[in-house]
Amino acid sequence: MSDFHYAVDGDGVATITWDIPNKSMNVLSLAGLQELSDHIDTALADASVKGVIVTSGKKDFAGGMDLNIIARMKEEAGDNPAKGVFEGVMAMHGVLRKIERAGMDPKTRKGGKPIAAALPGTALGIGLELPLACHRIIAADNPKAKIGLPEIMVGIFPGAGGTTRVVRKLGVMMAAPVILEGKLNDPKTAQSIGLIDEVVAPDQLLVRAKEWVLSAKPAELPKPWDQKGYKLPGGAPYTPQGFQMFLGASAMVHGKTWGAFPAAKALLSAVYEGALVPFDTALKIEARWFTHVLMNPSSGAMIRSLFINKEALEKGANRPKVPDETVKKVGILGAGMMGAGIAYVSAMAGIEVVLIDAAQEAAERGKGYSQGLLEKAVKRGKSTAEKMAEVLGRITPTTDYAALEGCDLIVEAVFEDPKVKAGVTAQAEAVIPETAIFATNTSTLPISELAKASKRPEQFIGIHFFSPVDKMLLVEIIKGKATGDRAVAKALDYVRQIRKTPIVVNDERFFYANRCIIPYINEGMRMVGEGTEPALVENAARLLGMPLGPLQLVDETSLDLGKKIAVATRAAMGNAYPDGAVDEIIFGMVDEGRLGKKANAGFYAYDANGKRQGLWEGLSDRFPPAETQPELTDVQHRLILAQVLEAVRALEAGVLEDIREGDVGAILGWGFMPWSGGPFGWLDIMGAAKVVEICDRLSAKHGPRFEAPKLLRDMAAKGETFYGGTARKAA
Repeated sequence: MSDFHYAVDGDGVATITWDIPNKSMNVLSLAGLQELSDHIDTALADASVKGVIVTSGKKDFAGGMDLNIIARMKEEAGDNPAKGVFEGVMAMHGVLRKIERAGMDPKTRKGGKPIAAALPGTALGIGLELPLACHRIIAADNPKAKIGLPEIMVGIFPGAGGTTRVVRKLGVMMAAPVILEGKLNDPKTAQSIGLIDEVVAPDQLLVRAKEWVLSAKPAELPKPWDQKGYKLPGGAPYTPQGFQMFLGASAMVHGKTWGAFPAAKALLSAVYEGALVPFDTALKIEARWFTHVLMNPSSGAMIRSLFINKEALEKGANRPKVPDETVKKVGILGAGMMGAGIAYVSAMAGIEVVLIDAAQEAAERGKGYSQGLLEKAVKRGKSTAEKMAEVLGRITPTTDYAALEGCDLIVEAVFEDPKVKAGVTAQAEAVIPETAIFATNTSTLPISELAKASKRPEQFIGIHFFSPVDKMLLVEIIKGKATGDRAVAKALDYVRQIRKTPIVVNDERFFYANRCIIPYINEGMRMVGEGTEPALVENAARLLGMPLGPLQLVDETSLDLGKKIAVATRAAMGNAYPDGAVDEIIFGMVDEGRLGKKANAGFYAYDANGKRQGLWEGLSDRFPPAETQPELTDVQHRLILAQVLEAVRALEAGVLEDIREGDVGAILGWGFMPWSGGPFGWLDIMGAAKVVEICDRLSAKHGPRFEAPKLLRDMAAKGETFYGGTARKAA
């Protein structure tokens, strides 16, 4: 079966239609690339063909490259995988360059055939790089379509000419959001910035493409960079204007990445070096830097976690084999910040919502949260007044539990108090159908204990949302001891409906995410208490690629919440409680009224509007810096291993059942070093033996919290890796 189909009409216009059988989205494979190349050869060699349209037989154009191609390129190259990747990428450049030159005479740039790309919908990655090689890009007026180059988001960069062409087409400053940030645009926005050429009514897409092909003049075909006198928009690097732009771009990239992401640095190098040379040489430079990134284990780890594994989890990789459990009506108990956010994402997904609170005013205020978000979307042109009315019409704010009748899912989001949660559980179960699933949104309370308040513990489950709900991509689903398969399936199907990524874990204190986050925060505070400069702690974290240092993170989540968690944990663990030294720090800050961002006072100082101003100057008085400061790498190892060792212990204990969930959950849940692919990805990059060596050194100096878990020590002894097929599932 073919990926591309070729046909010529009576007017001499050849149409190459990309339509992979049995796939909802086109992705480019090596076989498909060869088919495309052959069809272009056929069209260029046929004297009766006046021009070509490249389009899609699906509602979207293409979603990108089949990332398994990269692995095949490496494997087929044997002992020299870099050579295989480079040659494979250059072959791709050759096909796209053939489209771009379209049979033109190399010297006169004449004699080419016009080739237009007609995009019915979304065009991402190679799905845009292919049109960029065409002479005209025409898109259907489809507001839901996304056009862009998101490769940087999964640890690589546009390597099929996208980097070079977009920079030469738009200039460095205009290209930056597209290639450096991976920003996606709707067709009209893409046209406004010059990324595509035309936007037409969907039913006129192929009509207009054919019209352009038949009327195109020879002078319209050569790209600007193939013509004499071409100048890079905004100036080349050696011009005064260009120098300033590249200086600014370098500062912007480093400011956002802190040097932790290899792809961003390589991309900037490809852009800078490519802008100094002719176009074909620039493509070779792009290919070399692209190969450089692909040979870095970071790119493979990011692709694995943020593309392959994330997609697998979203499609239900670990879903129990039970019938469909799509949610039709959800009842949300508690209209505070979490409940209001859950109501919003549910209504946006087309689900009927009953939003309950103790007071009608509070319930209305919870619905008002959705209204506020929708009004912003309308103002920014991302939604319409009709859409807003439709979404708000799905939310019923009330105090009456009788309104829960007919709900097939309940999400309880009241205060983190077992007695309060037990009370609303009983009230809801008195009304809801016996088949309904009851979910509690808790971040720390054991699910199995909360389930004791339910008449149907097998239908009781934890669904832990992260705040703010509308922005955070991860949802942690927690199985209690009695939780049944149907409850798990319902939770997974619901998370899929609201377009978030689920991980499923077993019940134990702090579950998975908070089990790893809390030690990270505590280790940062512990070091400050030991006399480490707070700035060293925070910058060490940022240089690792963490989005927030531990002190800023505890400010964001609030120090008084940290105190409450510490008190509850100490009560549960008794003499085994390990964080007394941290409690002295956090309790003292809370007693002084420094509760974090919400109080405009924490480890950081804030202005009257709540804007962070920098680390609080009083920290040096409260926690005097030691005369000798630790090495940066020592601080970083403590911050990393505080998280990673807990992830391994969670796998050992059976809290985590699948390392894919551990990696994806860590990156999406609290931003764990995305470049590493997650805790288990980082361990594989470092090697278990090296990590055990670091653990032994740290545990000798700082105590048993850094002792290597038995699983890790055994893997080090055997030379095993997590993704090598030996430790995929929990024991």
